[in-house]
Amino acid sequence: MASDQQIIFTKDAPAALGPYSQAIKTPSTIYCSGQIPLKPDGTFVEGSIAEKTEQCCKNVKAVVEAAGSSMGKVVKTTVFLSDMAHFAEVNGEYEKWFSHKPARSCVAVKTLPKNVDVEIEVIALP
Repeated sequence: MASDQQIIFTKDAPAALGPYSQAIKTPSTIYCSGQIPLKPDGTFVEGSIAEKTEQCCKNVKAVVEAAGSSMGKVVKTTVFLSDMAHFAEVNGEYEKWFSHKPARSCVAVKTLPKNVDVEIEVIALP
């Protein structure tokens, strides 16, 4: 890895489920891997899509803070949904965490890791 890249890891978010990092920090940008509704202890959140989205956001917050940043410095998000029927409920929870309205993409996909219903990835400034 180049010397200007730092692997980010925090025990306050779930460990990566594969051969990747929770985030990579460069001098100008923090690239956070997608976060699913998995608690740091490895258990999945059951319940509403809002509760699952909340856990994704808690995980994102833990990772960006471990990288020395904050939720207010998130400039781009990508939301992956198992079904666009979840769109309105996800937005209701999402806007509590991203009130500054970063740029965003939201797509429905066929399946997500571990068959979850929502995944959120972000790009933040250091």
